[in-house]
Amino acid sequence: MMNQTKLSVEAIKDGTVIDHIPVGQGLTILRQFRLLHSGNAVTVGFNLSSHSSGSKDIIKISGQFLDDAAANRLALFAPQATVNDIENFCVVRKRTLSLPESITEVFRCPNSNCASHDEPVQSHFLVRVSHGETRLRCHYCEKTFARELVVET
Repeated sequence: MMNQTKLSVEAIKDGTVIDHIPVGQGLTILRQFRLLHSGNAVTVGFNLSSHSSGSKDIIKISGQFLDDAAANRLALFAPQATVNDIENFCVVRKRTLSLPESITEVFRCPNSNCASHDEPVQSHFLVRVSHGETRLRCHYCEKTFARELVVET
């Protein structure tokens, strides 16, 4: 019997592939990065098999490239993801992600007494890693929260 490999998600000619997204984070990334509003074709795979992690989500955006700042924002949602730039069906650049030093407008402070809830200001957090856990420190109330406790705006 011949060994055949079948692609689960269609290849793209030029654009970006966000690979190794933890299962369940694909939709969050689509929403946060407004990928469906670009007018470009977006192909998404959920719960695909992965040699390294068992299963993963993947997003392919035709005709659009993420700059390094946008790619690193992804680390807040999918720290192990890779961002691949594709040209003429070939990977021309593969980026591993690093957390940004700070993040603005993406998350809402969980502290209900924080000034960011009552004032017309953009949320702003400093990003740190402590004991392997991503933590966000609110610029306004100066409280620190585990990334999982801070919800998207």
